[in-house]
Amino acid sequence: MLPPLLVLAAYLLGSLSFAVIVSRTMGLADPRDYGSGNPGATNVLRSGRKLAALLTLVGDALKGVVAVAVARLLNLEEPWLAAVAIAVTVGHMWPVFFSFVGGKGVATAAGVLLTLDWRVGLIALGVWLLMAALFRISSLAALTAAVAAPIACWWLLPGHPALFGAVLAIAALLLQRHKQNLLNLIAGRESKIGEKAKTAGEEG
Repeated sequence: MLPPLLVLAAYLLGSLSFAVIVSRTMGLADPRDYGSGNPGATNVLRSGRKLAALLTLVGDALKGVVAVAVARLLNLEEPWLAAVAIAVTVGHMWPVFFSFVGGKGVATAAGVLLTLDWRVGLIALGVWLLMAALFRISSLAALTAAVAAPIACWWLLPGHPALFGAVLAIAALLLQRHKQNLLNLIAGRESKIGEKAKTAGEEG
């Protein structure tokens, strides 16, 4: 009975949208109402409040860390560990506490990956940082990191099909959530990191 409850708890933890929580606490506009409309750290940064963006980033990443770390401490079998990793990511993307309107999952996925296997997490994070530094486009960095993560997992974790499946599923979810960003990239309309807020509905 414990493993299913932990999967549910992971989803509920993921449903805590720190972009909205931090913005409300600091008296800022709801991040769903400006920029890309995405409740995530990159969009919060468009408010001009770097501290708010940093707190959002840390909070969202810690959701993934805590969920997977607790599952590991309780020695869950790998299929259940994989389910917890996916559940916390799904919670962030479709949060029950915020009408199922959530973020794109990059920070939470990073926390998950770093806790599942620090090597896989560091490779994905390194790809994100490199692409962000070169192009200053958060979505492009996220897309390339999402592709890199399952490749790194397949290479570094042979014999762990459940974990590979979880990383592959999370990567697929990230790609799906960035579909509009990909279309914007192709059209040359994607916003860069740190650009000021625009009207809601514009991706970035």
